[in-house]
Amino acid sequence: MSEFQDESLKGESVKTDFSKDMTYSEYLGLDKVLSAQHTLTDAHDEKLFIIVHQVSELWMNLIIHELNSASDDIKSDQYKQAFKKLARVGNIQKQLIQVWEVLSTMTPSDYLKFRDDLGNSSGFQSFQNRMIEYSLGYKTTHALKIYEKDPNIYQQLKTQLERPSIYDETIKAVHRAGFNIDSEVLNREVTQNYMRNDSVKEAFKAIYLQSDAYFELYELLEKLTDVEDRYSQWRFRHMKTVQRIIGFKTGTGGSSGVNYLKRVIDQNFFPELWELRTEL
Repeated sequence: MSEFQDESLKGESVKTDFSKDMTYSEYLGLDKVLSAQHTLTDAHDEKLFIIVHQVSELWMNLIIHELNSASDDIKSDQYKQAFKKLARVGNIQKQLIQVWEVLSTMTPSDYLKFRDDLGNSSGFQSFQNRMIEYSLGYKTTHALKIYEKDPNIYQQLKTQLERPSIYDETIKAVHRAGFNIDSEVLNREVTQNYMRNDSVKEAFKAIYLQSDAYFELYELLEKLTDVEDRYSQWRFRHMKTVQRIIGFKTGTGGSSGVNYLKRVIDQNFFPELWELRTEL
């Protein structure tokens, strides 16, 4: 039998012998990625449910990678490098927001066909979402308790918890630029949740009022505002998608579901950045 010829490849030197070389699929580990959708039922939409959440976790993994690197850049006063990474985070967040549109094609009756089989597993338990929160300065420890059973995940969470947040590094950068920041903020215990501070707000306010003179810091503060803005949008789309599919039922992980998601929408990572807008 003659080999099938693709007319579009005429004149192209496309490699087809990979007996001794790595293929695209092998490089990406697609055998593992595409076989990781282990459905528990015959429900058609369960595969959709799994893939949406797996894709989201992959994007979250990249957000953590970029935020930690950008935080290191800020610590070294390498603002341009940090801006590039934070811009990338913003575009990843757009993908995460959009993915809820895909999941919302699942109706309540579709979800009921496999919801009970999820047991107590829930997106509330996403350790990577907690790591993102840690990287932004919101430090809580309930996720550590959830993952005591998995030493690897527990250590990842603990390492991120003990790392200064990108907000901590930003505040220190502002201090290095000559602005007065209270020592209690500069020397705070970074494993604790960040609490607003007047000296931070006043320093940020001065930067906004003299944006030409402190343009890099001004741009950095706006990049962080973008990240939090999109995070809130992601939370809102999450809440509306859950409400659309299960209404006000209790979540599989034990949370109050939509009511809990509504409460966290307005939770601020960078409180001073939002407060100063009223005063400018």
